[in-house]
Amino acid sequence: MARILLLLLLVALAQPARAQDGFVAALPGLAGNFTAQAEAVERLGALGDPRALPVLRALADGRLLRGPDGTLLVREGDALTDAATGARVAAPPAEPGRIGINNRVRVALRGALGRLQIVSPDPAERLAAAEGIFRMRSAENVALLEAALARETLPRIRERIELALAGSRLASDDAEAKRAGIAALGASGSAEARSMLLEARAANAALLPEIEAAVAAIDRSLAVRQAAETLFQGLSLGSVLLLAALGLAVTFGVMGVINMAHGEFVMLGAYTTVVVQELTRGIPWLAPWALPLAVPAAFLVTALIGAAMERGLIRHLYGRPLETLLLTFGVGMMIQQAVRLVFGAQNREVISPAWMQGTLMLPGDIAVTQNRLWILAFSLVVLGLVVAAIRFTRFGLEMRAVTQRRAIASSMGIRTGRVDALTFAFGSGIAGIAGVALSQIDNVSPNLGTGYIIDSFLVVVFGGVGSLAGTLIAAFGLGVINKILEPWAGAVLAKVFVLVAVMVFIQRRPRGLFPQKGRAAEA
Repeated sequence: MARILLLLLLVALAQPARAQDGFVAALPGLAGNFTAQAEAVERLGALGDPRALPVLRALADGRLLRGPDGTLLVREGDALTDAATGARVAAPPAEPGRIGINNRVRVALRGALGRLQIVSPDPAERLAAAEGIFRMRSAENVALLEAALARETLPRIRERIELALAGSRLASDDAEAKRAGIAALGASGSAEARSMLLEARAANAALLPEIEAAVAAIDRSLAVRQAAETLFQGLSLGSVLLLAALGLAVTFGVMGVINMAHGEFVMLGAYTTVVVQELTRGIPWLAPWALPLAVPAAFLVTALIGAAMERGLIRHLYGRPLETLLLTFGVGMMIQQAVRLVFGAQNREVISPAWMQGTLMLPGDIAVTQNRLWILAFSLVVLGLVVAAIRFTRFGLEMRAVTQRRAIASSMGIRTGRVDALTFAFGSGIAGIAGVALSQIDNVSPNLGTGYIIDSFLVVVFGGVGSLAGTLIAAFGLGVINKILEPWAGAVLAKVFVLVAVMVFIQRRPRGLFPQKGRAAEA
């Protein structure tokens, strides 16, 4: 009995050794004729041994050499390594011969290298190999993919290998393997897997119920994913509308000034970003901070211009909304022309920081662009700062007092003219901050703010004049509704439908969602 157990142990130990020897046994064929080379390449590709990858690459690049004694050598720069062991050759032969290949061998090499990259130490190569094998859908790759899946640790690559393995199993002749592949493809929730299953229906009539069930599962997953992406796009649009409307909620909602130059203040904030970027371009340690530095710079520039505009022009027209509208419209045209004279009419480029570039994959394969995600977070931060400034600062207290009862506030010693100037400057500065964010997703040109002025008024009126909570809800609500309607009606008709819906709503609730007391409400 002991001898039988010992014999079984020796056999078990010998099996891995024979598997490892398969790599060494296949190497001599690379130095034979073209037929032997192609067969050896295919054998090495099927082994899934990582040691074969540098050898086959050397053969494809003309760096595989044969020594006088038949030893295969790989040239790495000026050094030579043994193809079988990977050890550096201390005393290279005088004249090793280069091994040539023909087109048949090149074709075999492409397939073998594509399969062997699945065991490459480079994650990018493994991911590319998994994508390539998924497109090939060959039952011959099942064993290779199973071995690669057992070694893989990166979740993203494991997911692609599992998808490739499911596709390879679907291409096999074994009914159970096909069922396993169908189940895995259905669980993946991938549009690629759905297409593969639809293609496989004709050749797998016996498994049609399983295929239909898997396709239905994928359709449910895709619907959820589409809904999540639509929600994010709507929130993204809402964050842009919120940033553009916040300043207007102060100047129009609190002060009652119909500022048609609000879009131009947004545009000035974007151009301030361009200037800050140009000033920091030649300073390597400061260039990555150009965008954060542009935020306070844009606020100061637009706030100063807004204060000058209020003291010089608007203060003479309080209580006369039509004249204010015409005046600010003319000022906006002047600002646009001034920007054209200084910067030109062509678009200006604003380079996004590295941390705002690219796409982020959320769980469930939901793709979100990082710049939009940052703008969404930024808009909420700006809203929080505005609320804090109005609720918890002396300036906010005085602004609310002047808004509610100007005469009583003046009798209490509050300088109402100074509060008016600071309030308008505050709203203009917020518009400038919005321009910094918009420079990351839109063209910086003299017409940048024109496309946002109507939407800004729509958000403020719909949410309730002077209500920041209403501005928040209206901005995100209109953004989400727009994105829900766009696939059905198109971008233009979706905006028309939203505009008509807001008009009907205002007929029923003239003061918006959250009516606010103040100068404009009492007028």
